[in-house]
Amino acid sequence: MDEVRRKRKDEHIENYLKSEYRSKTLLDQVYLEHNALSQVNYDKIDTSIEFLGKTISMPLMINAMTGGGETSEDINTDLSNICQDFNIPMAVGSEALALVDPITRPSFEIIKEHDDIVRIGNLGYNHSIEDFNFAKDLIRADAMQVHLNIAQELVMDEGDRDFSNTLENIKTVAKYLDVPLIAKEVGFGISKEVAQTLIDQGLKYIDVAGMGGTSFIEIEDLRNLDTDFSDLYEWGIPTAKAIIDVRSLSDDIFIIGSGGIRTALDIAKAIAIGADMCAISGEVLSYLMRGGYDYTLDYLKDLNHKLKIVMGLLGVKNIEELKKVPYKLTGKLKELIE
Repeated sequence: MDEVRRKRKDEHIENYLKSEYRSKTLLDQVYLEHNALSQVNYDKIDTSIEFLGKTISMPLMINAMTGGGETSEDINTDLSNICQDFNIPMAVGSEALALVDPITRPSFEIIKEHDDIVRIGNLGYNHSIEDFNFAKDLIRADAMQVHLNIAQELVMDEGDRDFSNTLENIKTVAKYLDVPLIAKEVGFGISKEVAQTLIDQGLKYIDVAGMGGTSFIEIEDLRNLDTDFSDLYEWGIPTAKAIIDVRSLSDDIFIIGSGGIRTALDIAKAIAIGADMCAISGEVLSYLMRGGYDYTLDYLKDLNHKLKIVMGLLGVKNIEELKKVPYKLTGKLKELIE
């Protein structure tokens, strides 16, 4: 069984690279006004923020991807080195396999070599507080993600079918875990109602992980030639709508905008409409697997450079000012919000 699960981890990576469906984040329907009289100095634009008690270079993290498969250790080694070079946080993929299969643990533990980066662990909603503590200690995590992947589970032949204790499990983990707990979808978005429920359980960090990036329905569909779930590939809450809806509930929660974030303009728009920072997974994986370490590092450097350009064009000097930039909504996003 463990060997099958390790193989599944590798299949997820392979199938992401094969995936073709691209849904819409609707961030293209967020309008930011150009400031022709911007009075900022590009060299003094500050993209850094505080996250989990540390200063990071820009409002971006490498989100949960992998761990446990044969190729995972190499990927996580490169990703953790990139995060250290660039001073941004890194989340590992689900550590569920590491709970039962010691062979897989080094692919996660590699991140412990980087004490100076923000390290985030990851487990599913159905795990106990004991499991979360083990996963936290395995990588000396600064925070833990609890991933909500009901859509993925329902289309997976071997996936879970009983979600009746999901909320109770999350409530217990949130109460007893001694590091922050981040509720994270896996690409289908978190609604206003779900976010309120999570906030009511004491969670202060929410990663909306909306529709627009990797579709795990497609990823799982590619694993099984006997199924066809292509009619469900468009399922989910667009990232832009999820960010706006969750932010409308509270100014006190920390929102991570992810799901189809690819460009500096995506990051700027996500922050303007309510995110505190953004996260990228699939796009970084694609750069790493197709172009290697330096190619990926150049992509992130380019993101930071272009984010500063966008901030200059808006006339803002730092991320707090970016959060206050006026915006307008157009098209389908405006209809959905109103």
